[in-house]
Amino acid sequence: MSRIDEVLKALGIRRTYKGYYYVADAVRLVMEDASLLLYISKSLYPEIARLHHTTINCVERDIRTVVKRCWGSEYTDVLESMAGIPLYERPTSGEFIDILSSYLLSENIQ
Repeated sequence: MSRIDEVLKALGIRRTYKGYYYVADAVRLVMEDASLLLYISKSLYPEIARLHHTTINCVERDIRTVVKRCWGSEYTDVLESMAGIPLYERPTSGEFIDILSSYLLSENIQ
């Protein structure tokens, strides 16, 4: 199991969501090239859609579903600890991907 999978599992996100795979790929891609966060809907989502043979709209919707699932559960505290700051409202999809990729990158540095 990869570290990305472990983090998603710690957030209560299971493989039963299509968005699980999209978030995992998004985090992996952003860890390789952080500039993808600047153009999520023009570069990141199209790349994930291409990898999974689906549409950009499906990718966006399914990632949003994963974020809602994580935020509306008992795993909010885990997400806040990964973010390193208090989260007063549900993060956007881009913020969620940023939190996870930054957390994993900082883990590798330490």
